[in-house]
Amino acid sequence: MTDTPAPARALLPLWAAVPTAAVAALLMDLTFPEAAIWILAFPATALLLLALIGRRAGGALLVGLVYGIVFFALLVSWTSRYLGPLPWAALSVVEGALTALALIPLTLAYRWVPRAWPGTRGRLLTLPAVIAALWVGRELFLGSWPYGGFPWARLGMSQAESPLATLTSWVGVSGLSFLMVFLVAMAIEIVRTGIWRRPVALLAPAALVLVLCVTPLFPTTPSGSMRIAAVQGNGPTGYFDEREPFAVVQAQTDATEPLYGEDVDLLVWPEGGLDTDPFANSIIARRMTLVANRVDAPLLANAATGRGDRYYNTSMLWLPDGTATQTHDKRHPVPFGEYVPDRAFFNALVPDLIGLIQREYTPGTNPPIVEVDDVRVGLAICFDVIYDDVITEGLYGGAEVLVFQTNNADFRGTDENLQQLAFARMRAIETGRSVVNISTVGTSQIILPDGRTVTSLDADEAGAMLEDVELRSGLTAGIVLGPWLQQVLLWGGLGALGLGWWRARRR
Repeated sequence: MTDTPAPARALLPLWAAVPTAAVAALLMDLTFPEAAIWILAFPATALLLLALIGRRAGGALLVGLVYGIVFFALLVSWTSRYLGPLPWAALSVVEGALTALALIPLTLAYRWVPRAWPGTRGRLLTLPAVIAALWVGRELFLGSWPYGGFPWARLGMSQAESPLATLTSWVGVSGLSFLMVFLVAMAIEIVRTGIWRRPVALLAPAALVLVLCVTPLFPTTPSGSMRIAAVQGNGPTGYFDEREPFAVVQAQTDATEPLYGEDVDLLVWPEGGLDTDPFANSIIARRMTLVANRVDAPLLANAATGRGDRYYNTSMLWLPDGTATQTHDKRHPVPFGEYVPDRAFFNALVPDLIGLIQREYTPGTNPPIVEVDDVRVGLAICFDVIYDDVITEGLYGGAEVLVFQTNNADFRGTDENLQQLAFARMRAIETGRSVVNISTVGTSQIILPDGRTVTSLDADEAGAMLEDVELRSGLTAGIVLGPWLQQVLLWGGLGALGLGWWRARRR
């Protein structure tokens, strides 16, 4: 046959599919902190897929637009904390529109794949696999474009408190997203095909779910310990905070004083823990040298630094002798936060907002690694924690522990810090490494390789953490195979969709 069969009838009329997509978005938001009800990720995914099944491209676009805008508007509402509703609305609409476009292939897969591969195996295995692969492709698309992407809302990242979190150590975050969507899509087909009426046929899916829930962490090798102190100064580090000269470094110094005389191998201050560039300001430099000597340990600090006519968000390892030869510059500066892409265009649209961002940060190119007494420490500055390439490069560089420095002062009282903290916990599990996550204003935590929290500092309180942090060596399967699996799922999903279209036409 050469004619394409008529598309299957939609499971839900459009008037019902649109509010269903909105409900799916609401449930999906609740899977992320602060609510963190991880189990809701499954009904949220199911509702969205049900709203897409049988749709034409135009209907799928509308369903996806409603889902995307509502979901991102709820998830990143913290972006309106200081700058008002315009940046929040713009981000929600842009990410919602991209989500809508990227969901159309899922609708096409529901139309073509069952015709291309008919039968029980096609409905229960091939179709769910293609749907899940296209879902991961959508996440990779949003996480890489435009302006470097925004990989904040990956489904796998919602499972920080779930028994499924350990799977990231085997297949990475994208692999976990695939498995979750695969299970949901399979469950939908089990109901649609009526197989649920035959209990014996459900044994294999049930066994798969059980195996996924009890899969242990991929093993890494203990390699000693490092006594790490991390200080949360709770200083005036917000963009619009009023501050006296050197108020930030003073707040960090005051919170560090209880550590004087303690046995410390590495002292960590958060992103933005210095008022200005210590390489250009001798007062800041002398203070850092004083603190490093009082603690008798290197100080890993962070500040905006200038080199020539360029600015960087830089972490530096400041030694007691006053030198700092090891630095790392933030790899992914935040568009419209740390720099303005296409400034002339956006300045013509909203000059008042764009005018607030005077400094243009340049992306770093140096490795996210510093070495302390032959121990390599992997770094990620603030939102870099959500970018796989930064984490992977640190692990391949020999990192035995991870340190994440962040400044959440602009998002006080919102869910942003808790969401970022959950991502840090997922990174610990995925990499098999301890994580020191230190914020200027909290919440800060030291996290074990299995995701458990050793110690923490509450938000909006100054304090210091000091722990013997376990070091680990060896790479998990999630780190080694994760990037390859992403590419297989991305191109495999698109390839299967194209092959399904061709086979459906022939049939």
